[in-house]
Amino acid sequence: MKGSDRSSGPQVDVVVESDRWADFSGAEELAAKAVAATVRTAELVCIPEAELAIILADDARVQELNRDWRGKDRPTNVLSFPAAEGEEIKTAPLLGDVIIAFETVAREAEAEGKTIADHFTHLVVHGTLHLFGFEHEASDDAEEMEDTERAVLASLGVADPYKETSPV
Repeated sequence: MKGSDRSSGPQVDVVVESDRWADFSGAEELAAKAVAATVRTAELVCIPEAELAIILADDARVQELNRDWRGKDRPTNVLSFPAAEGEEIKTAPLLGDVIIAFETVAREAEAEGKTIADHFTHLVVHGTLHLFGFEHEASDDAEEMEDTERAVLASLGVADPYKETSPV
């Protein structure tokens, strides 16, 4: 997707690093829609020619990155690596990378009764917000980030991922 104005968002390059994603069709379109909706709904500012990458990896690759960059020797669902910080993001040609681990995404989606497509979309939104400086370490920041995620996902027809469900 080529970002030609604010409403379309930045260009999204989807890079498939793991064959585990072969059965998940539509990742490129879902990622582009999720990024565009994130930029639009959260009113994020970037130049029209800005680019970001969504990297479709496996647990082993994400565990390696998580260990090397965060000191956590375990896989996680999504990692974000911003290419710019603070106000620089508004004029940066490269926004960064969002890396998503297939096995973890599939396992979490099944455990939470979600489709992989909806969970993937949520993680693209989450990762994109991180590229723009959103954080969730402090409770106030987490609440702001979750509220933004809810709004973006609602605009895409994806259910609230933070909604508590009653046991059956």
